Amino acid sequence: MSTSLRYTLLSLRDMAASFGPFALLTVLLLALAYWWLDPNPPKHVTLATGPEQSAYAEFGKHYAEALKRYGITVDLLPSQGSSENLELIRSGKADIGFVQGGSADFAYDDEESITSLGSLFVEPLWFFYREDAAQRLNQGATTVDSLTQLDGWRVNVGTAGSGVPRLFSTLLDVNRVDAQKLTLSEMEQTPATVAFLEGQVDAVVFASAPESLMVQMLLQSPGIHLMDFAQSEAYSRRFGYLTPVVMPQGVVDLSKNIPERDMRLVASTTSLLASARTHPAIVQLFAQAAMNLHGGAGWFNRAREYPSLEHSEVPLSPEAVRAIKNGPPFLQRYLPFWQANLVERMWVAMGLIIALALPLSRIVPPLYEFRIRSRVFRWYGQLRTIEQAIKELAPGNSTDALLGELDALEQKVEQVVVPLSYTDELYALRNNIGLVRKKLQRKP
Repeated sequence: MSTSLRYTLLSLRDMAASFGPFALLTVLLLALAYWWLDPNPPKHVTLATGPEQSAYAEFGKHYAEALKRYGITVDLLPSQGSSENLELIRSGKADIGFVQGGSADFAYDDEESITSLGSLFVEPLWFFYREDAAQRLNQGATTVDSLTQLDGWRVNVGTAGSGVPRLFSTLLDVNRVDAQKLTLSEMEQTPATVAFLEGQVDAVVFASAPESLMVQMLLQSPGIHLMDFAQSEAYSRRFGYLTPVVMPQGVVDLSKNIPERDMRLVASTTSLLASARTHPAIVQLFAQAAMNLHGGAGWFNRAREYPSLEHSEVPLSPEAVRAIKNGPPFLQRYLPFWQANLVERMWVAMGLIIALALPLSRIVPPLYEFRIRSRVFRWYGQLRTIEQAIKELAPGNSTDALLGELDALEQKVEQVVVPLSYTDELYALRNNIGLVRKKLQRKP
């Protein structure tokens, strides 16, 4: 090994020894920040949807497909609807779920344990009734214009988990309709529709987006009518979670002009709610997917009207607000999701660590210099002791013992190796040993 290489390696070793504790501290801080921030989201997330063939179930499939591109599996959890979805989120059985405004009771604790990803779309209250039932029960009238005309009707209001029975009961109450005069059933959507088409039920009530297959089918079934809520504006003034909407003439089928006229409906907004335990990156991805899935024009909204940050019954998630207002984060436009997410979650912690590390890094050069110079200066103490002994040596006493100590010291110093930039101090020590030797030799 050449002398220059030897000194280079020695210098690198000393630098590593001086820098090592500082580097170890930085790594430990980064590891602690990674553990605390938990930047990488889980690979699986559970989404509470709704009954089979409902709009919730269909949207759930689209969300699963959207997040699959990022390597995240969305497990779809069927349910009876909004009320059950809220309970699934509360219990931790679901991470995220569709919940319709006004269909569930929110507790005070929900403000801390549940957040909203924004309103996705409006869900009209669809009141479908049979034309022959209206003729039979309403003295030959073929249309129903008000809930006050339902005395004696057999109405299916959906399962309790859907939240529709609670909403419909509220509407009956404000119309002063005695529910005891109606035959109310709570069948699931599919068997209820079959019973309705077979005439076993006079009317069915859904609260669903128009994308629901059942809604699409009933709107085009002969002998089935949709109730026009002429008082939709009044309902919205009485209940803040309801919105008056209009289904334009011909929007279902232009060629057949279905519906034949504008239909006034009352609707509530459906939101994506997430548990506060849900990873922020998952919330961000769902909010981004919502913009793609619900940002287009629909029967009851114009393009880019949804997702919306309005009509929220629980606090909005900051991640969702940023995603809806600003779109995908800057880094996600140029880097894969996992890399961009790691940097986005860690940059604050990294900034704090760097801010702490920069002042600490200033001690590395002095520490390095101290380590090198201490190899030389440590021998000055022994040299000074020998020199002091020379002064105290009585005339005529032997100097052999002190010469032996001085020789031993010189041999040890010859073994000292320092980087080339510090050799002047090493040679200064050797010269000082020589001066003490001369002083000892002159001792009488």
